[in-house]
Amino acid sequence: MNSLLVADTVSKQFGNFTALNGVSIAVPKGSIFGLLGPNGAGKTTLIRIINQITMPDVGSVTLDGEPLQQHHIRDIGYMPEERGLYKSMKVGEQVLYLAQLKGLDKAEAKKRAKYWFEKLEIGAWWNKKIQELSKGQAQKIQFVVTVMHNPKLLIFDEPFSGFDPINANLIKDEILQLRDEGATVIFSTHRMESVEELCDHIALIHKSNKILDGEINEIKRQYRNNTFDIGVEMDASAFAKAETDLQSMFKVSPAEFKSLGDELKLRIQLGEQGNSNDLLKQLQSYGQVTHFTEVIPSVNDIFIQTVNESI
Repeated sequence: MNSLLVADTVSKQFGNFTALNGVSIAVPKGSIFGLLGPNGAGKTTLIRIINQITMPDVGSVTLDGEPLQQHHIRDIGYMPEERGLYKSMKVGEQVLYLAQLKGLDKAEAKKRAKYWFEKLEIGAWWNKKIQELSKGQAQKIQFVVTVMHNPKLLIFDEPFSGFDPINANLIKDEILQLRDEGATVIFSTHRMESVEELCDHIALIHKSNKILDGEINEIKRQYRNNTFDIGVEMDASAFAKAETDLQSMFKVSPAEFKSLGDELKLRIQLGEQGNSNDLLKQLQSYGQVTHFTEVIPSVNDIFIQTVNESI
């Protein structure tokens, strides 16, 4: 795996409190990497170390094969959860100023700002002050400031906070396009549906320790448990017998899914040795099978299960 960023056994303490305990991650180039964990897990500390806001006590961080150094700040775009814009400064002046801090000359900064302001249809805000904008509008300015110097690594910490659904989708599409154009993204959020939609890889940190790490589809394969949601149309009088039969053979619970009929709806766990073809044949003996879907664990399910198992 060709990684852009590697954190190797990083530890950080603040007094007697351990914020990170030997955490290692490898972020593949051209990926969207989900950095997950409950509040206080250590995610923000790791992000601050990557941004050289603080330094690790133990361990190392490399960016594109080089030990992390001061000049790498220009290779990183960081959109923190707590936004860092100057509220009384005009939008245009602020965007150009922050772009120049990232190494762009003024002419190039103006060119790139014009591109993003036109793309996001925010040109009318150029001479406004941040304090005159709504939270969502200020978020768009923060996004532009984060991406306009074309960094190798983008770090978004709760990027959709303050956005309505339309603008959240707009920014989500922009993040995907940046990934497709070669950027590497670290994405930290509590919104598990966003992780499902965006991330290729995830790492889960809990109580300062990494407890899960890998490619998201492979992790889902590890957590699948041979469970299916089924629906069968049959005479109402046969429901009780069919359910009793299935309970004698499998682990059965009610299933909830939308349908147009009045089927028998169950969630059936076959166990490690169970065969889905055998289950399907059994269901067909009762009536017409209208629904037969494997229950794939969501990132949210995996998050909750893994955290609970680590307690």
